[in-house]
Amino acid sequence: MAYTVRTQPHDYQFTVEDGQTILDAALKQSILLPYGCRSGNCGVCKSQLVDGKVFYETPPGVEMGVNEVLLCKAQAASDLVVKAEVNADSKEIEIKQMPCRIEKKQMLCHDVMQLFLKVPDNEKLVFYAGQFIDFMLEGGKRRSYSLASAPDNNNLIELHFRYVEGGRFSNYIFNEAKEKDILRIEGPFGRFALNKDSESPIIFVAGGTGFAPIKSVIEDMLANQILRPIYLYWGVRAKEDLYMDDLAKRWAEQYQHIQYIPVLSAVKPEDNWQGRVGFVHEAVGEDFADLSGYEIYAAGPPIMIDAARQPFSDKNLPEDHFFCDAFEYNTVISS
Repeated sequence: MAYTVRTQPHDYQFTVEDGQTILDAALKQSILLPYGCRSGNCGVCKSQLVDGKVFYETPPGVEMGVNEVLLCKAQAASDLVVKAEVNADSKEIEIKQMPCRIEKKQMLCHDVMQLFLKVPDNEKLVFYAGQFIDFMLEGGKRRSYSLASAPDNNNLIELHFRYVEGGRFSNYIFNEAKEKDILRIEGPFGRFALNKDSESPIIFVAGGTGFAPIKSVIEDMLANQILRPIYLYWGVRAKEDLYMDDLAKRWAEQYQHIQYIPVLSAVKPEDNWQGRVGFVHEAVGEDFADLSGYEIYAAGPPIMIDAARQPFSDKNLPEDHFFCDAFEYNTVISS
């Protein structure tokens, strides 16, 4: 049985079939509702249920308020009305499946692989900077990775893979995949895209390979001469983990509106590090007493996103000025 979902305040409508989550149904119909990890652990897709009934096959993994619904886990038990912001440009993006070919792979550091994928000449992967794609694997499994390239070259796409011990797909990419191998992808997905209606300064907060979608957004901004002030904070454990440090430094050197602040949380003696130490969100808090006039785009593991949310709110960051892309390594990427 199919049910109709209507969103407020912009009155988008889509249908949900039996066995589909509200979020999956929306994405299949190119309705970009808010979401992050899609595994029920980050809470980004929590929305207000205005009318109707939902159910969960497994309990939500985050605390839920009164009349809140977790879109990535909830299924419809009736027609629904949901209060959720929808990207107004949703219909410009077509979510589709396509084959792709491994064009090039190279190590960026001890545990991060850069992969370039070529889509067919008669296809275009139209996406917003900062979105991600799913790799479609055997048995209906999927693995999600952010696009690290800007949309201007949509026939050749770049991704950054972090090696995860015991992760079957990451082991394939690092140790078995060869150039010219064919993979199948679906996308694009995600709402980690620049708010083009704003002129506020931007604070980017990257954790590990969360640098990838931020790289996509910054390169797209530069290509389109969007010169909003940018503060790029990149948090990793040790100096060796800053796998594109030279690129970030080059941005800061070439463009007066970009500042780059790397932050190490587990400095090694051989790093000879003279820069910032600690957790990356704490570095932002030390530098900004009032965040009310800024937008923050954060990409990294859920623990980083969760740790940052309340301290940023305490410094007057409006809730709708916090954009995040949480990477759930265990359930989304690693196995």
